[in-house]
Formats: sequence, C-alpha cells, structure tokens
Amino acid sequence: MEYDGSGFSGWQRLNKPGEPGRRDEPTVQAALEQALSFVAGEAVEVVCAGRTDAGVHAAAQVVHFDGPARRDPRGWVLGTTSRLPPAICVRWCVPVADDFHARFCARARRYRYSILNRPVRPALQRQYLSWERRPLDADAMHRAAQALVGEHDFSAFRTVHCQAPHARRDLQHIDVSRAGEVVTIEVQANAFLHHMVRNIVGSLLPVGRGERPEGWVGELLTGRDRTAAGPTAPSAGLVFLGPRYPAQWGLPAEVEL
Repeated sequence: MEYDGSGFSGWQRLNKPGEPGRRDEPTVQAALEQALSFVAGEAVEVVCAGRTDAGVHAAAQVVHFDGPARRDPRGWVLGTTSRLPPAICVRWCVPVADDFHARFCARARRYRYSILNRPVRPALQRQYLSWERRPLDADAMHRAAQALVGEHDFSAFRTVHCQAPHARRDLQHIDVSRAGEVVTIEVQANAFLHHMVRNIVGSLLPVGRGERPEGWVGELLTGRDRTAAGPTAPSAGLVFLGPRYPAQWGLPAEVEL
C-alpha cells in the first residue's frame, strides 16, 4: 500500500476498536483495518513491515492479514481502496504461505529523505520535502555517511523513546545525492530504530552546511551519545520505500531482495 502520512498520527493504531482514549486521532492502521473489515464482513487485524511515525509517507508498505473471507486479489485491492480515505490506497494483493510474516520475514527496509535546498521554502510538494535554506554540500554529506555502513550500535541516532531491546543494526547502504535543488538521502538497513533515519539526516546537515567536518558523523557513531548528535529532521521529507523479502515468498519484484 501507499499513503500520504501528513494527516495521520503515524501507522500504529492508538487503541483497540471500542476502547476510549486516543481514538479520535487518525492512524493508517486503523483506517486500513476498518476498510478491510468492511470488505471481509468481519473484523480484520493487520501487521505491517515497518511502522511509520506521524507525518511520514510510504510508497510500498507491506501488510499481511489472515483473510476471514474468500475474495480474489482484485476484490481485496479495489474493495478496500474504495473504503479508504484519498491519502491511502492498496496497490496490490497476493496470497502468501501461512508462515509469511510482513515484519519478521523482511530482510531489509528502505527509506528516502528529500530536502529542498534553496533560499525560499517550497509551496508545491511541500508535504514531501524538508527545507534547508543554506547551501548543502551533498558530496561531503555522502562521504560522511559512509562511516555508518555496516553493523554498529546506533544509540547516537535513536530517540529516547525507542523501545527496541538493543541498538545494533546493519546499515547496508546509504547514498546522498543532488538533483537540481533537491538533496536526497537513501538508506537501507536490516531494520531501523525509532527516528533513526531522521536523526541521521539531522546529523548530516551540519556537515553539508560546513559547520562540522566529515569525520564528525563517525565520531557520533562511536560515542553512542544521542545528546551529542544533530537534531531530529522533520518528518515531511521521509518516505518509507518498502521492505525487501527473499524470493521464496513470491512477492512482486519491487519488494524482493
């Protein structure tokens, strides 16, 4: 599925159906489950490949659920999308083996962060772009980011609210490039910590502005001190490009390793 996260309080349902509390805050999971339940004719709960924060978008979020009713894939796609708000759609649906799990079977996850780098803030596409008015050296940011590649303790780039049992992650690839006025950071890892990508971006920006040397990012990684790193970058520029799975699951090529 794909969604524009601008109007949602993130992916995760904030309370179970019928419970009091934060039920008035819209989430992508709650909207999807409501739409699927209508098509199925009974309650459906879903599991996603990677939870996204408030304001973060997704181009290929993968979700699994146990279908209580028989519908062909086209019926699930069109029927569910017809019950979703305009900011969310189901792009494809395929049957999978009983032991497939959207989260645990994924071997990698990919994100893209986009920054409009010009003196004036954006008007068009502003919900998909962060903005930096000072000139950025994308090449320096790219070189600095390579210190993060590999399996490391990413404590310097996790939020204090992160609930992961440990901070070790395998960052497989990170690339910083410029196309005209837009600087793009693309990153792939086996998994991510809470706010990890946005905190990495926030620490690359001082390097791009020339305020910090390229080696500073590697020093932050080694120091494991979140308070020493850069601020968390805004959510608007972040898109979850999707997970990647082994070919054995028979999923579309865009989410295969």
